[in-house]
Amino acid sequence: MSDCLFCKILDGEIPADIVFESDTAIAFRDINPQASTHVLIIPRKHIATLNDIEADDEGIVGSLYSAARVIAAAEGIADEGYRAVMNCNAAAGQTVFHIHLHLLGGRALSWPPG
Repeated sequence: MSDCLFCKILDGEIPADIVFESDTAIAFRDINPQASTHVLIIPRKHIATLNDIEADDEGIVGSLYSAARVIAAAEGIADEGYRAVMNCNAAAGQTVFHIHLHLLGGRALSWPPG
């Protein structure tokens, strides 16, 4: 999508601190981190919200969580613990309408969030 911030990052139009790449996903550091480790993991395919995931997308969505596991290990937060969360629509805090998994760690995270 031409106006999607994350699609522009995928296309190289907007720079990002990329920490992971695969055939289905890329991950980059959040520009407004909420923890010492805050990485956004996005699919290469534009999917606006969780509500827009189709049956053919299940492998893509699963690959985001596999990436989270790899990144958490590389960042040194896997054993201590981390959070992987995805927001759906504005009321839940989604501000970029291209699904993305937030990987947060490196500090104690309270529950419930927000």
